[in-house]
Amino acid sequence: MKASSGLIDRRAFLAAAGAGFLSGLTSRSAFALTRADAVYATGYRDADRRFGLALMSERGDFIDRIDLPDRMHGLCHSPATGRVVAFARRPGTFAMILDTRGHSEPIVIHAAENRHFFGHGHFSPDGRILYASENDFEAGRGVIGLYDGARGFARIGEFPAHGIGTHDMTVSDDGALLIIANGGIETHPDFGRTKLNLDAMQPSLVIADARDGRLIEKHLMPNGLEQLSTRHLAVMDRGEIWFACQYEGARNDLPPLVGRFGQGVDLRFAELPEDTTTALANYVGAIAVHRTDRLVGLASPKGGVAVTLSATSGKVVATQTIPDAAGIAPARHGFAVSSYRGDFDKARQPVAFDQHIVRTTAA
Repeated sequence: MKASSGLIDRRAFLAAAGAGFLSGLTSRSAFALTRADAVYATGYRDADRRFGLALMSERGDFIDRIDLPDRMHGLCHSPATGRVVAFARRPGTFAMILDTRGHSEPIVIHAAENRHFFGHGHFSPDGRILYASENDFEAGRGVIGLYDGARGFARIGEFPAHGIGTHDMTVSDDGALLIIANGGIETHPDFGRTKLNLDAMQPSLVIADARDGRLIEKHLMPNGLEQLSTRHLAVMDRGEIWFACQYEGARNDLPPLVGRFGQGVDLRFAELPEDTTTALANYVGAIAVHRTDRLVGLASPKGGVAVTLSATSGKVVATQTIPDAAGIAPARHGFAVSSYRGDFDKARQPVAFDQHIVRTTAA
């Protein structure tokens, strides 16, 4: 079955996209799609410093591109509807929703007054509700904005994120839980991207009720690791949640950077070899899981490496040197990795890919 999974992906994408989407592609893009085993979405900046959102094949070929008003950061994808959302980089206030099936035009939404996006979000399993991590910057707290996909993604409310510096967030497979990485860093748009409280950080990992935002569990970083900012999340099957961190302390410290937890399950850090921790340079910029192969992928632009772990043992399976390694997402086997230098898996494009990539076809 594994040998044919890529073919099934391509056929499913082509069938869902329909004639309208396919007819809008250039011949080169259409050819790239017919050769693709998987389709990914990512942000980029071109040689003229214009920003865009791209659909890519796993070979690193462009399938489609759409202009963005400014730089984006993270993305999310709804398998139920085929929509992809690109969120503005903090402290940006726009998000663009792209229909990869070509049934509707792109939609641009904007953060509410006194809010800005933190660069991440996730769909409910049915694709109707879009959750977005946001900053209530006057109150100094993170919130999760709720947007209704059936009403043009109108903002219909917000939940507390139960922390500050809210960054990545995701949703459990059954849609019952919101999982939130509160990086613990206070920021305010009046000060751009300046971190205002590095001597008093409050990083946490939160599990909340998706129905009303009620706090279910809150995990703080252990004593001595208060400057370990919890940043990115990836959910393995059976409710296991992997998290990745960026350290704001002394450069010569070697704190743990990756771990896992779950509802009713305490935090457990992966015990990486010292040379691996050193290679990651105290900065994991992206994390992904490969459920079929039971792997966890990490990318560090500061360290210029991509690291693959066994999700079962937590041990290092592979380390790959990739200067400016940025996004990471599951491939047919292992992971596809992008870079700020234009690398996408084994190809290179004349653009700078942004921090994250998301796979839009089944892994």
